[in-house]
Amino acid sequence: MSKFRTASGGLVDRTQRLGFTFDGKRFHGLAGDTLASALLANGVHLLGRSFKYHRPRGILTAGSAEPNALVAVWRDAARCTPNLRATQVELYEGLQAESQNRWPSLACDVGAVNGLIAPFIPAGFYYKTFMWPRRFWKSLYEPLIRARAGLGRAPTAGDPDRYASRYAHCDVLVIGAGPAGLAAARAAADEGARVILCDEQPQFGGSLLTDIHAVIDGRPGGVWLREMLAALAQNARVTLLPRSTAFGYFPHNLVGVNEKLTDHLAAPLPHLPRERLWQVRAREVVLATGALERPLVFPGNDRPGIMLAGAARAYLHRYGVRCGSRAVLVAGCDAAYQAALDLHAGGVAIAAIADSRANADGPWREAARRAGLPVQERMTVLGTHGRLRVTAVHLGHIDVQGTVSPGPTQSCDLVVMSGGHTPCVHLFSQSRGKLIWDEALQAFIPGAAAERERSAGACRGVSALAAAIEDGVIAGRAAGQPVRAAPAAKHDAGVAHGILGALPKRKHPPRQKAFVDWQNDVTTADLALATREGFRSIEHVKRYTTTGMATDQGKSSNLNALAIVAASLGKTIPEVGVTTFRMPYTPVSFGSMAGRARGDLFDPVRRTPMHDWAREQGAVFENVALWKRARYFPRAAEDMQRAVARECLAVRSHCGIFDASTLGKIEVVGRDAVTFMNRMYVNSWTKLAVGRTRYGVLLREDGFILDDGVVARIAEDRFHVTTTTGGAAGVLALMEDYLQTEWSDLSVWLTSTTEQWAVIAVQGPAAREVLQSLVEEINLAPGALPHMAVARGRICGVPLLLFRVSFSGELGFEVNVPADFGRTVWDAIYAAGQPHGITAYGTETMHVLRAEKGYIIVGQDTDGTVTPDDVGLSWAIGQMKPDFVGKRSLARPAMQAAERKQLVGLLSVDAQTVLEEGAQIVETGGQRPPMRLIGHVSSSYHSAVLGRSIALALVAGGRARLGQTLYVPMPQGDVPVQVVSPVFYDPEGARLHG
Repeated sequence: MSKFRTASGGLVDRTQRLGFTFDGKRFHGLAGDTLASALLANGVHLLGRSFKYHRPRGILTAGSAEPNALVAVWRDAARCTPNLRATQVELYEGLQAESQNRWPSLACDVGAVNGLIAPFIPAGFYYKTFMWPRRFWKSLYEPLIRARAGLGRAPTAGDPDRYASRYAHCDVLVIGAGPAGLAAARAAADEGARVILCDEQPQFGGSLLTDIHAVIDGRPGGVWLREMLAALAQNARVTLLPRSTAFGYFPHNLVGVNEKLTDHLAAPLPHLPRERLWQVRAREVVLATGALERPLVFPGNDRPGIMLAGAARAYLHRYGVRCGSRAVLVAGCDAAYQAALDLHAGGVAIAAIADSRANADGPWREAARRAGLPVQERMTVLGTHGRLRVTAVHLGHIDVQGTVSPGPTQSCDLVVMSGGHTPCVHLFSQSRGKLIWDEALQAFIPGAAAERERSAGACRGVSALAAAIEDGVIAGRAAGQPVRAAPAAKHDAGVAHGILGALPKRKHPPRQKAFVDWQNDVTTADLALATREGFRSIEHVKRYTTTGMATDQGKSSNLNALAIVAASLGKTIPEVGVTTFRMPYTPVSFGSMAGRARGDLFDPVRRTPMHDWAREQGAVFENVALWKRARYFPRAAEDMQRAVARECLAVRSHCGIFDASTLGKIEVVGRDAVTFMNRMYVNSWTKLAVGRTRYGVLLREDGFILDDGVVARIAEDRFHVTTTTGGAAGVLALMEDYLQTEWSDLSVWLTSTTEQWAVIAVQGPAAREVLQSLVEEINLAPGALPHMAVARGRICGVPLLLFRVSFSGELGFEVNVPADFGRTVWDAIYAAGQPHGITAYGTETMHVLRAEKGYIIVGQDTDGTVTPDDVGLSWAIGQMKPDFVGKRSLARPAMQAAERKQLVGLLSVDAQTVLEEGAQIVETGGQRPPMRLIGHVSSSYHSAVLGRSIALALVAGGRARLGQTLYVPMPQGDVPVQVVSPVFYDPEGARLHG
């Protein structure tokens, strides 16, 4: 047994001894240890080197606020995780850990030379030094800086682990399982609420895991904790999530929670996910995130062996570890006296308790005096000594005028400090809640909430145990029954809340750095330099010095930095303000965020229900957005041209069947659905009857076409909107954007149903005969189901939404059935069509058929600068509508200019010459570059039914050029073309209405 491990006590399992390595050296710990506690039990305090100066660094805290003890943990060659906090790494048999940011070794790091040149690399030095020559920044300066600074190395091998994700809903989400959080969860559950309780630690209890003196309702705190956890575990309405960090608070009470599932296991089963990402939507959120202990700012405050008072108590009481044999306590609040008494009782010699306060009376100080501990008032720290671990502290006297004079030097191997406690308001700040300054507490606390949220306990300044539990009960009851008014608990009375900023120092202090931000190597001198150089905004100071940035986000540094800047500027802390706390609260792995989105799933292939049928028929596929679509169905030795010609003629003469399932589909539902549609689309929807459809055009705000599709009115309050295959996500996002930000008063719900429906297009003169025997409850006669009608019925016993629409110009129907039945219905239609010569066709044939009719494809015949009038769709615009997205932009003179590019048809003089898509168009032949270009070919095909080539094009002033001859430069020479109407086939539409 190590001399630093106590003989008894703690929450570790002393019967289970675990072996592990650190920097290749083997050690032993106990089950229940963290890597940090196990190393401290072995007398190891040096764990890493600092970010910028490569100074020796040890353990400062006992939890997630740790800025120093960052290590890399190895499981095997493929599993290395850098930058883990040793204070959060749970020990298991065979754990392999390495220190970071050092070479060649932790004890002898050549990077420490940075400390010798520190005067030349102050805060922001690279902004001034690496300005010129500018081209050197990317090629030389930035790579050099990144190589010299930083922490761990990112792994280069692929991550072999699995990561899970889950969406969850609850009535109340309680974040933090300390006394206040446990009380809130119990109270909310007692009100009948569904509760999720999460905490980042493996054990629930918060401060009760450390405070062995706690008494609740006359019982020891440990007894109360066990009873509370048993009651919550037995409640079916409560979900308990240990090892789960709420890392981000998003709008509408959406909270991201990262749950660690297997990192604490020595040999996790291979099928188990490593982490789970919870996305929790809560009706109410209770923040019981506690408070963070503040370090003290004095010269040499970063040596290994210097830690927070709460951390020293945690290692002693929770892990049974004495962090040293002789300690100096530096007190800025009464927590240091509590730690001194506990360490003294645990066998640690107390060399001195140095209290910078003049009149720090209280029960804990008196208890220390009664215990015979050396308490010294008006004392500050002038410096510390020791190379790889603290060996002594140089104290100084503060007289009544505030002047500091040299005092004694105390030898020690442990310095314990406490500057008070800061409410943990990170998540509240992320939720866009407003922080307010509490003068009595000398801290920022939650003010007006932006979400349905309540803060309870120490995170809002209620730190006394009984008061925190009462505050949690009040918050839990109110969250469980939101209609009930909840009285506000008052702050603790008479609680000493510590000091802010740097400790007093001599007029000419020694050249020892006083660190404010341990993780980013920011000192008091850096903050002073920033204010001298004119920075006044605390956000600018933050970025210039990097204090409170990166993964730390000001957990240990924020208030001290604010106090130092305020003093330098001659302002109060509220006048200086507070920086923004950004997510994540603690780092979240890329694997957790990516989940299953890796390899093939990173860019998932979407297949329709009829994909396998098409593959069995030998279809050639193409990628359309994320979908695999059958492009054509070759027979025997057919190439694409011959296969497409055959498919086109089959549709025109008999019947074709086409898989249109990839079309985007959005349900627009609600009392104000018609109002919403009128505002979004150029068309008018008020008079569209139930059971009818309309071709809809959607614009961007600049007036250019974004998407199009057929829209059906299914009920008075319901529209079935179809979009292009590639435009589905963008259209839904645009709709949601307007609904949530511009028209939040509308009662409308939007639901993507793209993958819920299989869509089978049956097109051609025999389409009605093919479907007649299969469709039930719908009359397919032209008078009963005219063109652009929609009806509900059944087909093959399956629910059916049948559209009488066509994108081919022939008699057409689109059969919409639940996706699970898509293949079955497809097979039935294909079988019923055999007597009628039914032929499966693909996207290439669909393109030719629609081009023959002059139908556009958004994204091919539009280029982001095309208005409805440019492509002949002015008829679709509701002339009497007061407004719609893009309307005002259409009124600009440039949008109505006669020379705008307009959609026309092109017929090459040589009927067999197929123009190249994208080819430019000129007025006269024989030109040499630079030419005057007047347009381009957007679609070009050979039409089997017409026996010649056809093309669609966007040409300047195109409609006024009908009958003119233009030229298309191609590799074989200028091709003369005649400008014609874009409708090449059946311009009267007789076949469409058959």
